[in-house]
Amino acid sequence: MVIVFTSKTIHFKIFYCESLTKCGKLTTIIIFPDMEGSLTARDRVGIQDFVLLDAYTSETAFMDNLRKRFNENLIYTYIGTLLVSVNPYKELGIYTKKQMDIYMGVNFFELPPHIFALADNVYRTMISETNNHFILISGESGAGKTEASKKVLQFYAVCCPSTRLLDNVRDRLLLSNPVLEAFGNAKTLKNDNSSRFGKYMDIQFDHQGAAVGGHILSYLLEKSRVVHQNHGERNFHIFYQLVEGGEDELLRWLGLERNCQKYRYLIQGECAKVSSINDKSDWKTVQKALTIIEFSEKDIEHLFAIIASVLHLGNVHFEASFSLFPLFIIYSSQLLGIPSNILQEGLTHRKIEAKAEEVLSPFTAEHAKYARDALAKAIYGRTFTWLVNKINESLVNKDSTRKTVIGLLDIYGFEVFDVNSFEQFCINFCNEKLQQLFIQLTLKSEQEEYEMEGIEWEPVPYFNNKIICDLVEEKHRGIISILDEECLRPGEATDFTFLEKLEEKMCGHPHFVTHKLADQKTRKTLERGDFRLLHYAGEVTYSVVGKFHLIHKFKNCLLLFKVMRQSKNSIIQHCFHTIEPDGKKRPETVATQFKSSLAGLTEILMTKDPWYVRCLKPNHCKQPDRFDDVMVRHQVKYLGLMEHLRVRRAGFAYRRRYEIFLKRYKALCPDTWPHWKGTPAEGVQRLIKHLGYKPDEYKMGRTKIFIRHPRTLFATEDAFEICKHELATRIQAKYKGYRVKGEYQRQREAATKIETCWRGLQARRERERRAWAVKVIKKFIKGFMNRNQPVSMDNSDYLAFVRQSYLTRLKDNLPKSVLDKTIWLTPPPIMQEASVLLRKLHTRLLVRKYVRGISAQQKVQLQIKALTSDIFKGRKENYPQSHCIYIMFVSLAWETYVISHSTQYSVPVIKYDRNGFRPRFRQLIFTQAAAYLVEEAKIKQRVNYSSLKGVSVSDLSDNFLILHVTCDDTKQKVGGEQISLSGSICMKLLFDIQPGKEGFVDFKSSSESMVYRAKNGHLMVVSPHNPMHTT
Repeated sequence: MVIVFTSKTIHFKIFYCESLTKCGKLTTIIIFPDMEGSLTARDRVGIQDFVLLDAYTSETAFMDNLRKRFNENLIYTYIGTLLVSVNPYKELGIYTKKQMDIYMGVNFFELPPHIFALADNVYRTMISETNNHFILISGESGAGKTEASKKVLQFYAVCCPSTRLLDNVRDRLLLSNPVLEAFGNAKTLKNDNSSRFGKYMDIQFDHQGAAVGGHILSYLLEKSRVVHQNHGERNFHIFYQLVEGGEDELLRWLGLERNCQKYRYLIQGECAKVSSINDKSDWKTVQKALTIIEFSEKDIEHLFAIIASVLHLGNVHFEASFSLFPLFIIYSSQLLGIPSNILQEGLTHRKIEAKAEEVLSPFTAEHAKYARDALAKAIYGRTFTWLVNKINESLVNKDSTRKTVIGLLDIYGFEVFDVNSFEQFCINFCNEKLQQLFIQLTLKSEQEEYEMEGIEWEPVPYFNNKIICDLVEEKHRGIISILDEECLRPGEATDFTFLEKLEEKMCGHPHFVTHKLADQKTRKTLERGDFRLLHYAGEVTYSVVGKFHLIHKFKNCLLLFKVMRQSKNSIIQHCFHTIEPDGKKRPETVATQFKSSLAGLTEILMTKDPWYVRCLKPNHCKQPDRFDDVMVRHQVKYLGLMEHLRVRRAGFAYRRRYEIFLKRYKALCPDTWPHWKGTPAEGVQRLIKHLGYKPDEYKMGRTKIFIRHPRTLFATEDAFEICKHELATRIQAKYKGYRVKGEYQRQREAATKIETCWRGLQARRERERRAWAVKVIKKFIKGFMNRNQPVSMDNSDYLAFVRQSYLTRLKDNLPKSVLDKTIWLTPPPIMQEASVLLRKLHTRLLVRKYVRGISAQQKVQLQIKALTSDIFKGRKENYPQSHCIYIMFVSLAWETYVISHSTQYSVPVIKYDRNGFRPRFRQLIFTQAAAYLVEEAKIKQRVNYSSLKGVSVSDLSDNFLILHVTCDDTKQKVGGEQISLSGSICMKLLFDIQPGKEGFVDFKSSSESMVYRAKNGHLMVVSPHNPMHTT
């Protein structure tokens, strides 16, 4: 069973197992796109093969189908195996590696039309039949011929087998394109990258299908573009790439400036800069390509020297006195390796032979300019030929075994301009010959297929353009022969003598007319210097004025060619070798050369099987989504597409192998559905009998069925479209039931397996868990029993547990403060030593945190507290109560006026006289140098620290401080003084009443604190504590 699902561009077939209706099981689903499925979408996206067009003779129907597909971004359409391509002028994303993989190895009509489909079919046919093929790509400038040839090369680069050696060949084949485009392509009004030469490339394959070599032939390079460009056009790309992208050192060596406006050959079209062309980037690509194609450094150097010399030649200017710009002559001569005086002589003189003598005759300024341009064209044209031959040397296959070949012919299409010159004449003649070959090969292939299938061949009426080809190339009577005679005959030949000779020889020819031979009506459309040919594609008027008698002026340039033979440039030496024609030998004209090369190309193509790509240009403006009917209709006409379609449709419009036809349509007949047991031919016979085909609507060949009219196929396709919905519903129902039942059985089986595995896993885990628990408990008990023993295998795990447990509990019960000395967990025996270390570490940590957290003021207080602790701790009974008391520094406002030193400490005190111990209120001030007793801003006493012997205090809370001083200075009243502090500090001074007589201070404890003179004459200090006697 076959179900077809259609989408916008790809149509899919789903093939189901033929046993579906019998056993209810599906074994295989294969999905692939199918071209024939497009029949169901023909009203929306058109017909993919013009052969299936019912009104195949109608140009309007042809155009409608082409426009419909173009509007849906379907740029490819078949005419049998011929591919019609319309340039979309935008990216469509249909040339990716993924697209190549899709088209690789697929039947030609299974996928929508594509350049990859044609390339793949050619490749597979070549491998299977081991014969040679060629792909002819034609169309007018801007239609996409060059891009089409690139896509074919890229496809073969991907699909061919790959090795390191083959990759080198592939890279050279691919990179020959940018080199040839640089030297042979240019911007024209129609195309920014127009090929200005015809190219035929042979790609050689071995028996495994790997690309192993290649060869390139070039035809009719448009050399006139070197010296002249129409407005809006450019010279060949390589000139601009060299000037814009060349390195500064290279340009200095070539004598060039980085400015195209400096060179006459580059500015005649007034568009040296083009936004769509990046000359700097293209220059790098060309340099890389030349390296990979194995051009030597010397060859590259000489090649660019020639290109630069052409630019310099273009700037040479001639006047009546033959004055030249010597700088440009010098540059040109240096780059070409020719002495400048010899080059100048060749540009300004011609050689005349008189009997046995040779005389140099000066040119007129006009002839000199022509000689300059002729030399520039000859240099560039021959260099281009050398370049092609050099590329061929790198592509040559040295293996002598037999190779198969696929040729790519990228040739200019039929050209009709407002003014058509010699180039258009040659191009259109080439297209006439190719059209003749095209019709011959197409009819030949059609006739061979009919004979192979045993079907009677019916003669096909078509226009035979042999009469036009003979008009151009016939010996002694053709236009080319007449042109040769006129150019080479003695005497002065002119444009009009050539035209007169044509009128004489061609008079009465149905495809030739001039102003003189035309009727009154036609004469109005012709100038006196024109002649008109009626080509297969339509009428073309050619102008002979200044365009056709090329060899006449060529004779005047023979001296220049002799000059070029003296060049030291290896490329120029090769291009202008010694076998050049001279005045004694009749030279070949350009037309004859082209005719000969075209005959050689025809012979090559006749030995190969043809495939065709016709490229169309949808509009002149290069705009996407714009379809110009008039322009496209003109191209359809001169490309001969309607003619080709008539040939293809002259017999049968549709033909398919029996297997393919039966596989698609067998559902329409109960006898062939779902299985056909007989041969495919018998199945098709039974099927078409059921469908009611009339005898004149089809023929049965040996392997194929031939259907004459597209409407017969469309009626079959429409019947299948109706039938497939019912079949699809039945198949879907069967398939859904099969899927649901199978899914249920799989889920039930999976659930049973999962439950079994899960229960087993749980049981194994439980057993392992219990075994582990028993082992751990045993080890714990054994370790507990041996906990006080040295560490061993028996108790190591238990002791580790004890250590971990203790450390865990200790972590949650650490002291929070330095003064908190009560909280510390009692360690087990094994952790005694570690506990001591941890406690010290923790204490240090707390101290560190505390120290880092105190302020500068607190630090000073602590330092003083530490000092007082060293002095009073354990000696003063009230010391513990003084811990929390801050030491206050009192500074008096008036002290700075009395004492010159800065005050460190100041406190009010009571001084007791030595005689009678009368109390006196004083202010005690400590400075850096001494201590002072001050009364009302008057210094009463000064005690130097140098005379201070010591300090004494009692252990009571009596507020006395005793200072021990020397009494060397009897004039100072210091040694016999006693001082009492009224604050937290008290002072008691031992004094001498007179030499040899001492005073005493007694201390005793009582319930009340007081100071008085006792009866024994001592100073009695009473405090609520134990007495102390000090002397």
